[in-house]
Amino acid sequence: MPVLLAILSLFFMQIAGEALVRLAGLPLPGPLAGMLLMLCALMAYGKVPEGLLHTCRHLLRHLMLLFIPAVAGIISYFGTLQREWIPFLAACILGVALTIVVTATTLRWMLRRGKGPDS
Repeated sequence: MPVLLAILSLFFMQIAGEALVRLAGLPLPGPLAGMLLMLCALMAYGKVPEGLLHTCRHLLRHLMLLFIPAVAGIISYFGTLQREWIPFLAACILGVALTIVVTATTLRWMLRRGKGPDS
C-alpha cells in the first residue's frame, strides 16, 4: 500500500505542476514545477516518508529506461542528424560539460553546508 500512495503522490504533484504552469503561464515544464511542489511539501513535512523513499529508489535504479523514447526519436531523425551532426555533437558535449560543472559546484556547496557546527 505505501508504494501505491507514493506513486499516487508523484502523479498528483506532476499534475499539480502542470496545472500551475498552465494557469500561471510560467515558462517551466509542468513536471519540473511538480518536483518543486514535491520539494516544498517534503520540506514542510520535515522528512521523506518510507514508502516514497523506497519507491523513488526503485524508480531511480531503472531511470535509464526513460531514455528509450529519446533514442528512438534520434533514430527517426537520423537523416537530419547526418546533415546537422556538428551542432548536435557540440550541443551534446556542451550539455554534458555544463551538467558536470553544475553537479560538482552543487556537491561542493552541499559538502560545505554539511560541515556546520552540528557535524
